[in-house]
Amino acid sequence: MKTTLVAGLKASRRIAVDKPRTIDFLGEALRVYATPELVRDFEIACREFLLDHCDPGEDSVGTGISVSHGGATLLGMEVEISIEVKEIAGRLVKFALVARDGMEEISRGEHSRFVVEVEKLRAKVQAKADKLKSA
Repeated sequence: MKTTLVAGLKASRRIAVDKPRTIDFLGEALRVYATPELVRDFEIACREFLLDHCDPGEDSVGTGISVSHGGATLLGMEVEISIEVKEIAGRLVKFALVARDGMEEISRGEHSRFVVEVEKLRAKVQAKADKLKSA
């Protein structure tokens, strides 16, 4: 991990709420931003941010997320996802999260990610798969 990663760094991105990001179980008139898609968008924003601070061969995996989602964002609206590095403990990075649509704050929370060496993780996952096969 590069020394450029420090607490207080911020980033934001805009997301268009397209049809795949909406719920469908309440009918077409109530197609609003789905919470699982919001969570995915937060995770992607944090991962892509961290990639700029990773050394070659590193990436990050999510280790926890907690968000509120109190605003209904309509299909076609834009959402601004804002993230801030709150804490770094070794390879663990904690983020503060906020999402706003054009009218209100819709979500707030926190997310943690762990910076991994991809080849070490690959070997660990393969060992687990091998163990599962032989069980």
